[in-house]
This record gives sequence, C-alpha cells and structure tokens, in this order.
Amino acid sequence: MKKIILGCAILAIAGYLGIVGYIYHYDQQRQPATADSDINAILTKHGCDYCHTQSAELPFYASLPVAKQLMQYDIKTGSRHFDLNPTLNALRQDGAVPEVDLAKMEAVLQSGEMPPLRYKVVHWSGELGDADRQTLLNWIRAQRERFYTRPGTPEALRGQALQPLPESLPTDAQKVALGFRLFHDPRLSADNSISCAHCHQLGAGGVDGRVTSLGVNDQHGPINAPTVFNAALNFSQFWDGRAADLQQQAGGPPLNPIEMASTSWEQIIGKLDQDARLKADFQRVYADGFSGDNITDAIAEFEKTLLTPDSPFDRYLKGDDSALTAQQKRGYQLFRDNKCGTCHTGENLGGQSYEVMGLKADYFADRGNLTEADNGRYNVTKNEADRHRFKTPTLRNVALTAPYFHDGSVTSLHQAVKDMLKYQVGVTLPDSDVDDLVALLDGMTGKYQPSAPPAN
Repeated sequence: MKKIILGCAILAIAGYLGIVGYIYHYDQQRQPATADSDINAILTKHGCDYCHTQSAELPFYASLPVAKQLMQYDIKTGSRHFDLNPTLNALRQDGAVPEVDLAKMEAVLQSGEMPPLRYKVVHWSGELGDADRQTLLNWIRAQRERFYTRPGTPEALRGQALQPLPESLPTDAQKVALGFRLFHDPRLSADNSISCAHCHQLGAGGVDGRVTSLGVNDQHGPINAPTVFNAALNFSQFWDGRAADLQQQAGGPPLNPIEMASTSWEQIIGKLDQDARLKADFQRVYADGFSGDNITDAIAEFEKTLLTPDSPFDRYLKGDDSALTAQQKRGYQLFRDNKCGTCHTGENLGGQSYEVMGLKADYFADRGNLTEADNGRYNVTKNEADRHRFKTPTLRNVALTAPYFHDGSVTSLHQAVKDMLKYQVGVTLPDSDVDDLVALLDGMTGKYQPSAPPAN
C-alpha cells in the first residue's frame, strides 16, 4: 500500500512539474499583442496585462484548479489598483503615458513588489530581470522628460516624479482682467447673492472652510468644495471629473439649482447687459459680446493665474536643502516610503488620476450613511469599476483647506493623514511619524501673488 501511495505521489508531482514546465514555456513564447515596442514587449512577456487589463487573452491554464483561483484574485485586485490600458494605448500611439501611471510603475519597480509572489507561483516567467527592470525605469524617466518637464528645468529635476510649480502659465491679460471681475460678480447667481469667490475664497486657501458649501437660499451642496488654487494643473475638474477643463467647470455652478441657481445664461446676461462699463470692456475683448462660452472662457483665464509657487517644498526640490526643517525631511522620507507620491505626483502633487477611496480598507463601511456623491466617478461613467473613485486632490496648500476629503468629514490634517495611511496605504504609523508627515504638508503651502484688480 505504501508503495502504491508513493507511486501516486511521484506521478502527481511529475504531472504537476510537467504542467508547470509547459506553462513556463508558454509564457516565455508569448508575443506582444500590439505594436513592435520594447516596452510593450516587456510588459506583455511578463504578463502585466493579465491582471491590469480586462482585455488580455488569458492562458489555457487559467481554468485549472488552484491557478484559476490565484489568477482570479490577482485580476480582481490588480484592476482595482492599476489599469494598464492607458499605458498600452499610449505605446500604440507614441503618446504620453499618464503621469500617475508612470509613478505607480516606478514605485513597484524600485521596491520589487511586482510581480507579486503569488503570481510567480503560477507564472514562472513572471520574474522581472534586472535588465528589463532598468529598461522600464529608463523609459519612465524618458517619458517624463519628453511630456512632463518644462523648458528650463534644472538637470537634477528632469525626469523626476515631483516637480515644483511653475511661476505662471501663459494667459491673455485682458481676459484675465474680465475673469477677475466675473469671478467676484454675484450677478451670476439668481438672487445676486453669491459669486464664485463665495465658495472659493482667495484669502482662505481657495475654499470656504465648510463641510459643504451654501448656495442660494442657504441650500447645502452635496460635496466639499475643492480649492481653486492650482486647479489649472488638474487633468479634469470636480471630484468626479465631469468637467474636462476650467471653462467647463466654470459653467457648472451658475446654472446649478443648489449653488448659484440661475435658470439660464440669458438670465445672467440680461443683468450683465445693464452694466454699460462691463459691457463695453467685454466687447473690446470678445467681439460677439456676452455669451455663456465667453463668460466662462474669461473666468477660466483668470483661474489660470491662481498659482501658488515658491513653497518651502518647491525650494527644496530646486536644491535648497535648508528650505525644509529636519522634521519635514523625515516626513518626506515617510512620504516616499509609503508611496504617497504615486497618486500625489507631478507639479500639482495630485489632480492627475481617479483613485478608489478605501483601497486597503472599506472607508464607506466604517463611515456609513452613503450618499449619491459618494459614488464618485461612477456618477459620470456608470462603470461599476469607478464606484467610490475620486479625482486625487492636490496636496498644495492642504494645511489651509480643511475640512478634508470629498465629504468634508475630517477637520484636522493629522487625522486626515492617519486616515489616508489606513484606507489607502494599509498601514498604521506612530503619532510622531504622522506629525512628521503633517510638517511636510505644511511645507507645501505656497504663495499666491494676486494680479492687480482692474481699474474701475
């Protein structure tokens, strides 16, 4: 009997090793499914698309016991953390890979976290060699230099994930002057009581300090008002990204029944048209005069000037080692160790991607009382994968913009950091470490230099 059992065991092991050997051969022979690209070939050869896209053709062994369960888990978690499709599409088109995608790939390449061990148990060819790893890291740097580095950037900063804010953006001075006036003009609201500056106070971090803003007749909005400072550097506008740019965003609140509550642009223009000075100034810049498109274009042009450069963190990035305190430098190391810069990246330290709120722990189950606003990006796309995804907020001036998160549920920056570590990173740090991170965030407060208001 013992000989029979031993024989069966040997056959089972031999069969398993045979399957594994075939899997290894299968994966090694796998060819890239898109254009002839070294980067695409590396990503495809190592099966990154298996877990991080919904379109990859899975290998035959994906239906085998054990392998099936492992792959299903990897696909579920992989697609929640990172979608590789934008990167693959950019490779096909020789275009820009999203900035956050570069940061995420760089982080896991440097840490060696990808591919995970459970993946390599099934895919023996999943192991990423040093040569391929370095090729990918060099490509990431080249992508940043090509698409995300401004002219005149110091050599030490070229190709880096985090960049200082530019001092200014190109604008039309005449449009900026009109936009300044319109941004502060309450006639955009139905009862002439609320302007854009009502919720985006330029002397208070670009926010109003409320959980949710108050609109006409003191109606409460459904979501926390994000800062208007540096919003020109976001890849989309609003928490759910429903506006593609500043002009689209500027057109939302005036006609929102809870916010400014005007019924139409004709209603707004009827009031502005009675202001002879503004009308004349407007027609000098816009030949066709007042229109919804022209009004929002002017407001958007003004908002491009709402930059806050020259923070201590910016000066540190530029090479001034004394710009940050010892505590802030410890905070910066913790910031890197916990991969905060994979989402809060680029010039704006955020605003470049939609991320799941509660990646490592269920934020909404803990908080309770779900609202429609909690659906996030799902409200725009109706794609279930986008439920609870929100545009990552900027960390710039974050010390000035309490309360925090889309729901305004946290009033202290210390607690906000603890919550992000718990729900997004999956770690708990000592209070002293949290204090160091908060000190770093304080160092991200920049300087707004308002343009001189137009003469009356």
